Amino acid sequence: MTSAFDTVQQLADAVLFEGYVLYPYRASSNKNQVRWQFGVLMPPAYAEVDASERTWSQLECLLDGDDAELTIRLRFLQAQQRSVLSADGVEVDSLEYDDATYVPWDEAVERTVDSTVRVDALPAEVPFVVAGGTEYEAIGAAGQLRRTRAELTGALLVSATPLPGPYGVTRLRVRVENRSSEGGTERTAALRRALIAHHVLLASEGSRFLSLLEPPEWASGYVAECENSGLFPVLADGLVLASPIILYDQPRIAPESQGDLFDATEIDEILSLRTMTLTDAEKREVRGTDPRAAALLDRVDSMPPELLDRLHGTIRYLQQVTSDPEPPEEAKPWWDPGNDASVSPTADTVVVGEVAVGNGTRVRLNPGVKRADAQDMFLTGRLGTVVAVLADVDGETHLAVALDGAEGEVQRSHGRYLYFSPDEVEPLVGTG
Repeated sequence: MTSAFDTVQQLADAVLFEGYVLYPYRASSNKNQVRWQFGVLMPPAYAEVDASERTWSQLECLLDGDDAELTIRLRFLQAQQRSVLSADGVEVDSLEYDDATYVPWDEAVERTVDSTVRVDALPAEVPFVVAGGTEYEAIGAAGQLRRTRAELTGALLVSATPLPGPYGVTRLRVRVENRSSEGGTERTAALRRALIAHHVLLASEGSRFLSLLEPPEWASGYVAECENSGLFPVLADGLVLASPIILYDQPRIAPESQGDLFDATEIDEILSLRTMTLTDAEKREVRGTDPRAAALLDRVDSMPPELLDRLHGTIRYLQQVTSDPEPPEEAKPWWDPGNDASVSPTADTVVVGEVAVGNGTRVRLNPGVKRADAQDMFLTGRLGTVVAVLADVDGETHLAVALDGAEGEVQRSHGRYLYFSPDEVEPLVGTG
């Protein structure tokens, strides 16, 4: 069955499992002993002990109109405690079976709360309950895994406020509350009654959402009055994704990515290569730590070389020039020099003193005029050659410079240079 949120499902999944289990993907790793830092709503009892933890979040966004049907989807993870039992039913610290070493661990189950409301019928409260329970899984004849979940309760509070003025704009507010009882005073136990990695998706039938990051000028005052706490809404394919992780409008998963790596926005290539270096014993523990970690390991171990090569850097504007058809004018990135005929980094010049400095001009470096970088002392007095004159989005000019000698050859081969403002270089006129 299709859903209004199908087009952003992969993106929402990336948010849901951000930082779920960190490399080296083993329960014994110290950094996997303190888990789930993103989008956690704790039970109220624990928040009374630790004021740094929140029990509720709130998003506010703008809807252009009020005659709309609103579909709301709350997604989060529910922690489940996994215990390891021997064949006799006794809890043990580890269990060897086949190619895995099973250890106690808190897994997570995806949860979704859906609601549909009419904007003109708000406010509304949508309570929800996620049942607890216990399940067993046999590990051959060696023993069992016991998975236990605590009951969760919470609510969505949705309201709408028509805003003054001639524009017909409505401010939507969605508040998410964890109302689960108990929780205890220890964080690991409290997480079992938490809404973990929670985020909210909104779809509107009949009206459109306005961007809070790049609103039309007439809506900037309305945007300034929106109050977001624990979540921030951005536009995604005509929908709103309110995420605990900071995103821009229209976020995308890189097409080169082969699947979740879970490790808090780390680089796919680095994580894939490092995962390949795990020893056989370490891989046994990865497989026994979490089913998702086991699937990740199998995917990386079987990755063909050509797919791994795709992770090794991508210059998107070159892809467009060599393979993609010409994009429509409105789809061209405004910040790409290739879309502005008045800009030519390899032909443009900037006057320094009385010298027009551009591609091929030799210079002496004097960095640090506008910055304080300890590495600048190693560059003072060095010689190099300008390879491009660039402008940033604020209109400031920068010179890309390749150093003389072997360092500069490496920089040229990689296309990665040192960057200086015009007043940080001295042109060497007539020095060759």
